[in-house]
Amino acid sequence: MRILFAGTPEVAVPSLRALVEAGFDVVAVLTRVDAPLGRRRVLTQSPVAAAADELGLPVLKANRFTPDLITRLGTLRLDAAAIVAYGGIVPPAGLEIPRHGWINLHFSVLPAWRGAAPVQHAVLAGDDVIGASTFLLEEGLDTGPVFGVMTESLDPSATSGEVLERLSHSGAVLLVQTLSGIDAGQVTATPQTGEPSLAPKLTIDDARIDWLQPAGAVRRRINAVTPEPGAWTTLDGQRVKLAPVALLSADLGLAETTADGEVAEGVSDLQRVVLSPGTVRVQGRAVLVGTGTEPVELGQLQPAGKKMMGALDWARGAATRGELVFE
Repeated sequence: MRILFAGTPEVAVPSLRALVEAGFDVVAVLTRVDAPLGRRRVLTQSPVAAAADELGLPVLKANRFTPDLITRLGTLRLDAAAIVAYGGIVPPAGLEIPRHGWINLHFSVLPAWRGAAPVQHAVLAGDDVIGASTFLLEEGLDTGPVFGVMTESLDPSATSGEVLERLSHSGAVLLVQTLSGIDAGQVTATPQTGEPSLAPKLTIDDARIDWLQPAGAVRRRINAVTPEPGAWTTLDGQRVKLAPVALLSADLGLAETTADGEVAEGVSDLQRVVLSPGTVRVQGRAVLVGTGTEPVELGQLQPAGKKMMGALDWARGAATRGELVFE
């Protein structure tokens, strides 16, 4: 089966490797052009391009489907195209090229979370289940008929980056199974059913933390935007980046008791802490921040102009400024 693979970021690499390991004839890899990265803006090829080079596969680099690219793809005699987070729109002229069409691996259980950021929105919404779908690409936004689905439970403490890392591997298995079934004539796509939801890309404004929200909502938003675009708040008008936080009631085991049935040492002190939204307090070795409900515990943060550091080290150094209140 002659396949074009289209993808760009790291989450697409496991799928490319899985297709090669499964014996598919990947005749070319399509990815976006090299882009400047880091503070020095060094021109860097995509993770998929780097993997393709390592595997000895021909690489096509394009951010959009030009007439020349469409002509080139037409010469490849493609049976199918597998696409995973390529980052560009395939026009009708491109959709028609592969004999079996374009098979898209999407990191949600469609029709839930159609769009660019399905995992981030699932984490933000507090979904219990996450998954991936393979579907036949068409002109609509992730609207095509579905070939296969896989699901797993969503750990409420997991970040979007962690979830995507897991799904990139389990989804790669699903993609291989789907293409194998298509090649054998044993798989057909069925129309999506149910109420769709949309998952547009989250912006830096979406990543600002509102401390008036309940503790659970604060944690979900931080997890949803980690690692990108990155959670943040402000202190005295300066931006502070935030790593994931812990819920006192769930993550810190505050309901645990001793063998005598008494509340464990130090737990009751934390449970009694009441803080107004955004107010920071050091309680023992924990750095707490008030929310609209109970406080959350900070793990790490990055003040403006500094590196990421432990919250306790930061709080001790910042204590000389008086009361600390995130805005």
